Amino acid sequence: MTTIRVPATTANLGAGFDCIGAALSLYNEFTFTPIDTETLVIAVQGLEAARVNTDASNLAYQAFLKLYSRIDLTPPTIQLEIRLGVPLARGLGSSATAIVGGLLGANAVAGNPLSEWEIMQLAIEMEGHPDNVVPALIGGCQLAATAATGWAIADIPWHNTIVPVVAIPNFELSTAQARSVLPNEYSRADAIFNTAHLGLMIRGLETGNPEWLSAALTDRIHQPYRQKLIPGYADVERAVIAAGGYGMVISGAGPTLLALTANERSAAVAEAMSTAWAAHQIQVQAQPLTVDMQGAVVS
Repeated sequence: MTTIRVPATTANLGAGFDCIGAALSLYNEFTFTPIDTETLVIAVQGLEAARVNTDASNLAYQAFLKLYSRIDLTPPTIQLEIRLGVPLARGLGSSATAIVGGLLGANAVAGNPLSEWEIMQLAIEMEGHPDNVVPALIGGCQLAATAATGWAIADIPWHNTIVPVVAIPNFELSTAQARSVLPNEYSRADAIFNTAHLGLMIRGLETGNPEWLSAALTDRIHQPYRQKLIPGYADVERAVIAAGGYGMVISGAGPTLLALTANERSAAVAEAMSTAWAAHQIQVQAQPLTVDMQGAVVS
């Protein structure tokens, strides 16, 4: 029996569209047990468990099969138990947890034939982009860029005074829908704006400088278009600033919103986000979290 605990992730962080992600202290767990039958068994526990496929189309199981295909071995029949702690379709990397969990589970059951780097490449291949699966696998805040060897992965130091606060609403927003509203082309001015703010954000995260963070958490590539899909976005953002937050971004494709703030203001920022959305008749789970520095853990 092998259990994989995989953290949630927040991607983009404003100007870091499709290249930056950070692991957060919410988790899904996947337990793989080889069994002496020919029938796959998948059981799911936790909120929204009924919405997770329990047949061979299950994403974690598909990742399990992908690794076995890559190492050219016949996969054993397994019992897969899933415990959900990451909300589905909310912009917190639930699909990335399944991909990473399935790949690591298969690797462990097969006797660890692949390195972490090889598993990372498989995860990016399955997800289609690196910003969720990379921090889900290795933890922390990570920047991914294409390179001659495939991908260059750089750790972004996260200052210990910066607290991420998530506000998870009771409605969903699919990645496909969030991508459909983005333009096909951008101006030179928008490209320069995002380049500058990405650099400033990296320095702000590293130093904890409030002025830099307040300026950095904006972009012109995705948030101006996606915020129209999130009712009450502007009011929640104003509430974050009024409560002492540095700023707010859309987590991944949304609709979860992520604020950054100092520890002593984190509870007030969470309450302000919840209250602002309640005025729009939207129920929300708002809470301060921490950045998970371990990533996925195999036990």
